[in-house]
Amino acid sequence: MNPSLRYLRLMAFAVRLMTTLLWCDLVLPRLGLGRLSARGRLRRMSAAARRFHRLAAAHGGLLIKLGQFLSTRLDMLPAQVTGELSSLQDEAPAVSAERIAAVIEAELGAPPAIAFAAFDARPLAAASLGQAHRAVLHPGPAAAYGMSQVVVKVQRPGIERIVEVDLAVLRRVAGIVGRLPTVSARVDLPALIAEFATTSRQEIDYRHEASAARRFRTAFRADARVKTPRIAQSLCTGRVLTLEDVTAIKINDVAALRRAGIDPHAVADAFAAVMLDQFFVHRFFHADPHPGNVFVTPTADGTVGGEAGGTGGLGEPDEPGGLGAPDPGFALTFIDFGMMGEVSEALRATVRDFAIALAGERPGELVDSLDRLGVLLPSADKRLIERALAELFDRFGGLSIAQLQRKDQREFAEFFSEFGDLLRDLPFQLPEDFLLIFRAVSIVSGLCSELDHEFNMWDAVRPYGLRLMREEGGNFARDQVDRVIAGVRMFVRLPGRIDDLVSVISAGDLAVQTPGVDRELRGLERVARRAVAGIVFAGLFIGGAVLFGTAAVGAGARVVGVVCMSGSLVPLAYALLARGGRD
Repeated sequence: MNPSLRYLRLMAFAVRLMTTLLWCDLVLPRLGLGRLSARGRLRRMSAAARRFHRLAAAHGGLLIKLGQFLSTRLDMLPAQVTGELSSLQDEAPAVSAERIAAVIEAELGAPPAIAFAAFDARPLAAASLGQAHRAVLHPGPAAAYGMSQVVVKVQRPGIERIVEVDLAVLRRVAGIVGRLPTVSARVDLPALIAEFATTSRQEIDYRHEASAARRFRTAFRADARVKTPRIAQSLCTGRVLTLEDVTAIKINDVAALRRAGIDPHAVADAFAAVMLDQFFVHRFFHADPHPGNVFVTPTADGTVGGEAGGTGGLGEPDEPGGLGAPDPGFALTFIDFGMMGEVSEALRATVRDFAIALAGERPGELVDSLDRLGVLLPSADKRLIERALAELFDRFGGLSIAQLQRKDQREFAEFFSEFGDLLRDLPFQLPEDFLLIFRAVSIVSGLCSELDHEFNMWDAVRPYGLRLMREEGGNFARDQVDRVIAGVRMFVRLPGRIDDLVSVISAGDLAVQTPGVDRELRGLERVARRAVAGIVFAGLFIGGAVLFGTAAVGAGARVVGVVCMSGSLVPLAYALLARGGRD
């Protein structure tokens, strides 16, 4: 399509969308019809998502990428909209063999028939930004790179111009819509488009992908669970990428996995562990690990994946990625490194705190970590969010997808009845780096649940949180002591608070704002139990230390002191580790 015509067509769609938005969100409320507008907002947004879906499927370019990008923005859009956009597939009509040959000749200095020993003109896959073909290297390059079968990714002719047209439309629309109070209060739209533009330009520069693939391969060089395609550097440019053909079983093809003698449950466990290693250990991760980008490669010789034996990861038998894991008989093969994420030191520290809070199911710390991450906007009610997370942990924490499906639906109804408005209107916006993590984790969780209906992402994350706790060392221990002291203080003040509460109830002045009072009382009971345990620990330990360290006492008293100090470990363990029962 002519770039000018494309620009006009996309702007026409955008003008229609903006007109509806302006009329319903600005004009109608000023006419006293705000409630009517609010009731129809979800229906309008869903209809707009369907129209955009059709537009993107017809015109390709960045529109499909934009739809997939927005489908991850659960911080901005309701589930009905993200669900509609998530079904967009990056597929497009194939470019003719002649045009592909012209791109290869312009980039490599020779047509495909000369640049390669064999070149399949039929595309292996065709996407909106480029398409892939199978080829065979000449003997010299094959020996140099240690491979002969390759896949050649070729950029679509004229795609740079199409990308710039699409970005120009997006910038114009963002500049207008971003000024609306209803939009600017929830999202910095121009900044969001700028992030998307940066990611998109990197994705159409195959040199960026080649560099990312080499870095990923180096990171997992010694990891037996991971395989990464080699790169034929002399046959790569910004518009052509030649890499090893590693096509194997798609990770979500359960039937093919079983035919190959591979347990899908083991694949789910390995996939989750490898992805979590990327986040927490290597701090460089594949941000788009969907089924088309991850294969399962069976191994017949007992060595899996990387170029050498041994494993990567955390290096302890009882931890993820450790030496104690048996050879599963397969490797996870990653391809398409156009969308990668990096965990900065600041982000790592926050994600560490997030993982610790998640592993320990501590809603207060979870909210604090989200706040430090810049996720929560100033208008967020942190106490209400904390209460919602506490209820979520109390009711559904630690359950797999299958267990959740067997839960009484009335429990979900009660939860969303109490916190539905909060979840729908939660004022938060995910930073780009964390968004990529969020996207990757969402994909991983969905794929692993597809492979193993009993898969529990909580259990997969927990070892990393526990390891991070151990890394914290003395800081973590001091934090737990502070918790015990705080619990003791609360216990000391608890009788007075209960008296105050009884007085208020007797006077009829108790105002109940939510139906979660029972849960709050259960929380107080748990705190009281832990506080009592803390007091018992302090009494036993101090008393034992006094008996043991006093020279005037006899040997028998010293033995009693040792017994007291040893016995104090039991209430200490309870005070530090007990979460309380679930009612």
